[in-house]
Amino acid sequence: MEIQLGELIDQIKKDGVEAAELEAAAILDNAKKEAEGIIADAEAKADKMIADAKAENERMLSSSEDAIKQAGRNLLISFRESVARELRAVTEFKVGEVYSSEQLASLVVNTVEAWAKKPDTEELTLILNTEDLKALEDSLLAALKDRMLEGITLKANDNFDGGFRIAVNDTGAYYDYSTEAVVDMLSGYLSPKVTSLLKEAQ
Repeated sequence: MEIQLGELIDQIKKDGVEAAELEAAAILDNAKKEAEGIIADAEAKADKMIADAKAENERMLSSSEDAIKQAGRNLLISFRESVARELRAVTEFKVGEVYSSEQLASLVVNTVEAWAKKPDTEELTLILNTEDLKALEDSLLAALKDRMLEGITLKANDNFDGGFRIAVNDTGAYYDYSTEAVVDMLSGYLSPKVTSLLKEAQ
């Protein structure tokens, strides 16, 4: 009986140890799986954070590059506009100088002569503002006296500041040599040249 009792105790101990070992192994396996899951989740979060940070860095870098490029374009446009304004101011000053000097009379006479020589020109009307007409009337009449008999008339018009206009054959249309028109024409011609030079300098 004692032998059976001892065997029973040994069997109970053995079964208990095996059960404990199995339970410990299961706990260890579960813990291992849980740890692996936590590590995998942490790695996935870390990878996402790195990817997000990299994408944000690239976005910020691209945005900064775009901002720098746009700032450069804006600066170049501003510079070109500034040069164009300065060019127009210089052109306006130079044209104003010529139109306010004695050169205006010879310029007017030469232009009228050129128009009068055209075979289809029958009548010419020379239009100046009142101030210029008064200042130049005597010299123009003297220079154009022969042409005056051929249908050239002088007329005052204060719709423009300086320079002159020529109406041909009384059609209602005129050729504009006013200060503003000549400055516009010269600026329009010079601005693309300056823009081209600025592009070449880049």
